[in-house]
Amino acid sequence: MIDQEQVHKVANLARLELTPEEEKQFTSQLGSILDYIEQLNELDVTNVLPTTRAIDVSNITREDELQPYPDRESILNGAPEQEGEFFKVPKILNAE
Repeated sequence: MIDQEQVHKVANLARLELTPEEEKQFTSQLGSILDYIEQLNELDVTNVLPTTRAIDVSNITREDELQPYPDRESILNGAPEQEGEFFKVPKILNAE
């Protein structure tokens, strides 16, 4: 069980300013949550695989296929600066 003093300590560590009424409210709410977790701990889950979701979800994606853009010149012409066939961008790493 959690008491109001522990809620106050955690709130202080988290830099939260709680009123005494809020501390009392959170003490009750956190107590209910911890009671529920205790109920879950009583379940036998030895043959249950860990999951991240209640239902199986998978993304349907296509394979990446490299395709040259047909109008490369129009893209390069829209760049602020270019060097040959490439965009010219500011250097962000030191040579050191």
